[in-house]
Amino acid sequence: MRAPETNEDAASLALRALVWTLIEPERAIRLLDVTGLKPADLRTRASDPAVLAATLAFLENHEPDLIACAEGLNVAPSALVAARGMLEGGMPEA
Repeated sequence: MRAPETNEDAASLALRALVWTLIEPERAIRLLDVTGLKPADLRTRASDPAVLAATLAFLENHEPDLIACAEGLNVAPSALVAARGMLEGGMPEA
């Protein structure tokens, strides 16, 4: 049986997803536009659970990005969804 994911694991995965998102300039601009974040926010608040959850929600709302990110990070798309839930204070999905 797999151990439950912790908030630290969720934050680490979300931070990796944020980096993946920012690698492509067009996608990075879309993230900023959709979330209302500013580049300075990302620099100063990159480890903030709210920013990380917003990044994962951004990916969830565009399935091609969610799937591509999951493939790029070598995780299941459901792991990204579960990480967002953990960062928002919820329980991990089974």
